[in-house]
Amino acid sequence: MTGSPILTQMPKVGRSLDRRTAREVIADKLMVLVATNMLRPGDELPGERELANVLHVSRETVRGAIQTLAARGIIEVSQGSRSRVADVDLSDVTVTIASPNAIDSYDLEDVHAARLHIELKVVGEAAANIDDEALKKLESLLDAQKLCGDDAMRFLICDREFHVAIYRACGNPLLSDFVTDLYTYMMDYRRSAMSRPGAIEASYRDHSEIVEALRRHDREAVVAAFHQHLMRIYRTTKELLVDGSGRKQKQKGTRNPE
Repeated sequence: MTGSPILTQMPKVGRSLDRRTAREVIADKLMVLVATNMLRPGDELPGERELANVLHVSRETVRGAIQTLAARGIIEVSQGSRSRVADVDLSDVTVTIASPNAIDSYDLEDVHAARLHIELKVVGEAAANIDDEALKKLESLLDAQKLCGDDAMRFLICDREFHVAIYRACGNPLLSDFVTDLYTYMMDYRRSAMSRPGAIEASYRDHSEIVEALRRHDREAVVAAFHQHLMRIYRTTKELLVDGSGRKQKQKGTRNPE
């Protein structure tokens, strides 16, 4: 539904919106989950209590954010049932610096190389700068991840909050936003990858190692744990880009070299 008038109502989710209310911040976060296909049309949203716990806000704030998105046609709210994601295409909406469509237009190898080059530097800086408040948030998110079971959608909501909290601890908002955009790459494939047996458990183990290293402010250990995590993301995404006959599937919008 590209070209929808809904898109004209969308605020950009960037640093220029630091004066947003809590309701607006959470509405934008939920909108990003839809724009990146972490939440798909027809998906039921987790309950208000669960979202409030993961997003570290009150239930009233979550409720207000859902009402905001319902008014924009992004979320469908029905009396007596869970709110659902509407059938709307937000892939051209800017997340932080770029839209999901723009990020997905790059080749997997290029995005992986960029993540290794830039993201590892960012998390290394986070190891030095992270404070007790951010560590408590990461520990809370680990607890929330334990409760996700084999639900890939719920796990990825926690996963995004986990990664972004670490990126922001680097102290450079621009680098934080840039690596957040890289994180959103091929999120529809990531959701499929996380639905595979054992994937959530493996990712949780990686996250636990990362938090342990962050607690010690051990830059080398944080970078090593994140490198292992990024390599797992790369391998599992690549597996899904190859079909049963061993041929690489065409990536949507892959850029042609100039």
